[in-house]
Amino acid sequence: MAVTRLSLELRFQGGRLRGVRCELARWPRGAPPEPAASIVGQVLVPVLLSGLGVVAAGLLMNRVQHWPVFTEMKDLLTLVPPLVGLKGNLEMTLASRLSTAANTGQIDDPREQYRVVSSNLALVQVQAAVVGLLAAVAALLLGLASGQGLDVVEAQVLCASSLTASLAACLGTVMVCIVVGARKLGVNPDNIATPIAASLGDLITLSLLAVVSSFFYRHRDSQYLTPLVCVGFAALTPACVLIAKQNPPVVRILKFGWFPIVLAMLVSSLGGLILNKTLSQPQFRGMAVFAPIMCGVGGNLVAIQTSRISTHLHLWGTPGLLPLWMKKCWPSPCSTFCSSEINATSARVLLVLVVPGHLAFFSIVSLLESQSVPSERTFVLLYLLAGLVQVTVLLHLADVAVRLAWRRALDPDDHCIPYLTGLGDLLGTGLLALCFLAHGLLRTGMRPSSPLDPAPGPS
Repeated sequence: MAVTRLSLELRFQGGRLRGVRCELARWPRGAPPEPAASIVGQVLVPVLLSGLGVVAAGLLMNRVQHWPVFTEMKDLLTLVPPLVGLKGNLEMTLASRLSTAANTGQIDDPREQYRVVSSNLALVQVQAAVVGLLAAVAALLLGLASGQGLDVVEAQVLCASSLTASLAACLGTVMVCIVVGARKLGVNPDNIATPIAASLGDLITLSLLAVVSSFFYRHRDSQYLTPLVCVGFAALTPACVLIAKQNPPVVRILKFGWFPIVLAMLVSSLGGLILNKTLSQPQFRGMAVFAPIMCGVGGNLVAIQTSRISTHLHLWGTPGLLPLWMKKCWPSPCSTFCSSEINATSARVLLVLVVPGHLAFFSIVSLLESQSVPSERTFVLLYLLAGLVQVTVLLHLADVAVRLAWRRALDPDDHCIPYLTGLGDLLGTGLLALCFLAHGLLRTGMRPSSPLDPAPGPS
């Protein structure tokens, strides 16, 4: 489908026509090109702000890992990545849906805007409560599978903490303001709403989880506290379902949109298991700080790209049919990053931001937590390589996943972002653990042996 744009400018002076200017532009691939400089200008500040948010989350995680509730309840560490990732998924899919609605003019009418916004906020709260509870159950099951025991009181604390942390869904109100404001200012909401949603969701969810879990752990002898919290959220959920049913597309998500976020939660739980097993080992010093940063940056960038491709297809495609210039369901990495398509341009821009962004965030962490993180040049290079590999894989998979979802008439905003961010959590945590392992091996291999070194004692 070719798009032709005609711009006509009439100049009047003193009530008389003094000049006419006419411009005719035609794009055979269906969309006017967006310059890389324009993408950088709109993406850079939100990505940096979201990066500061995940840095704050990492610094917070480095502090709270030594709290009694985290040291005594090991399953709580397993819960952190899936719960934080869940909130990021829900906030990013909300931002992506609202951005698509804004770009297609669905929320320009005030009455329609209220209906779309209220139903989407209610949907996010329902998803957060249900999947948050499932994340707590998954953390308990993974703890049992790894040889940890099951304490009923601690299980109640874990479930109540996870449900209470789901109140961070109220951040959706902030996303609504950002999307509507961006629409009025003529800025693409896809470029700013998604990363801000992820960063705020990560920081506030982790803060809520740490505070409420400590509160419930201190009052774990109270027989009715945690059960009453669970019952309260169970009573709130049907009311939110009734509000969400005002919007037919949201009803479809309520019926068929659970599998992506549940599967993403399970994938993130594997990353949580890696985090649980590495934090107590001295060779992984700094893992608690860098894990939220690595996962958050990768998730933010891939969510931006997924939202942009989804909006592009909503504007220029029909569900079930890909445009001619995107007819390949399985594009090659070269097509994702090196072609002349608008989505390839944004992929290159986002990939270029990885190294300087991670360097800036690493410098902030090293400045504030110099005693808690490794700062050798070898580790920095390994860390940057891991971040680059993670984002490269995620951006290519985003291109593939959105096309496959659209080919099956599924909304990529709801079905692709959870998968990709969940995979980003697992990839980020796994690659970061490999960075610490490789750094330890290289440091041991480069350190010269000395006859004065004490012999290892008996284990």
